[in-house]
Amino acid sequence: MSEEVEPGFVRVRLDLSYDGKDFSGWAKQREGQRTVQGEIEDALRTVTRSRETYELTVAGRTDSGVHARGQVAHVDLPEDVWAEHREKLLRRLAGRLPHDVRVWRVAEAPVGFNARFSAVWRRYAYRVTDHPGGVDPLLRGHVLWHDWELDLDAMNAAAEGLLGEHDFAAYCKKREGATTIRTLQELRWERRADGILEATVRADAFCHNMVRSLVGAMLFVGDGHRPVEWPAKVLAARVRDSAVHVVRPHGLTLEEVGYPADALLAARSKEARNKRTLPGAGCC
Repeated sequence: MSEEVEPGFVRVRLDLSYDGKDFSGWAKQREGQRTVQGEIEDALRTVTRSRETYELTVAGRTDSGVHARGQVAHVDLPEDVWAEHREKLLRRLAGRLPHDVRVWRVAEAPVGFNARFSAVWRRYAYRVTDHPGGVDPLLRGHVLWHDWELDLDAMNAAAEGLLGEHDFAAYCKKREGATTIRTLQELRWERRADGILEATVRADAFCHNMVRSLVGAMLFVGDGHRPVEWPAKVLAARVRDSAVHVVRPHGLTLEEVGYPADALLAARSKEARNKRTLPGAGCC
C-alpha cells in the first residue's frame, strides 16, 4: 500500500458504489463470505483474462450492511494488461459485476496517489425516520426507523460538542495497535422535505463503528433519554460506554472521499501513516 508503483505496473483509480445489504463488508474474509472487494477482484481477473488476482486498496473499509455511493479504490495492473483493456474495461466490468456493485470510472491515477492514505476526508450520511408509521417500504434498506419523536435542535447542539480532534475511544471498537484519535470536521443533522433526518458526518478518517456509535448517542439525545451534554461527556471519558448503542448499519452510506491537489498526494499519504497523539499526550 505504498505510493511507489512497481516497475512495469500502472496504478488505476476506481470510483464505485454498492448496496451493502448482501455483503459481509468491503474486505475479503474467509471462504464463503461475500464481500465487495472479492466481487470486484474476481471481475477484474475475469475481464482481463488474468491468472492472478490484483488486490484492491480502498479509501475506507465499510462494515457488513453499510452502503457506499462514492467509494474509491486503486489497483496496480501490469502495463500490458492496462494498455490492452483500458478502453473497454468499464463496460466489461459492468457486464461481469453483480447488480449491487457498480464501478463508475476507471482512470490512471496521478503520481503519488493512494486511495487510502492520500485521502484527507471521508463523508458519510446516516438516515433516520421518526415517522410513527415507520419507514417507506421503498427506502427500508437505507433508512433506520426510530420509534420516538426526535428533536433536531437538540441533536445538532449535541453534535457541536463532538467536533474537532479528539480521542474517540469511547465511540470506537478498539483494534490492537491502532489509534482512535480522529478529527471530526463536520457533524450536523437536517430534516429533509420528506421528513427523513439525515446526518452528515465528515472526518479525516474513522475508526471501527465510530459513525454508528455517534449516531446512536445523538438519537438518545434527540428522543429525550439523555441531555444535550451527554455525548461530549462520554467522549471525554475515552472509554467505551455500554449506554452508547451502535445503530444498525443499513442507514449508513459512504457518500464521498476527498483528496488534495495532485502535487500534494504523496505528502498526504506519508503524513497519514504517522501514528497520531493528542497535543500534550505522553509517548506511552
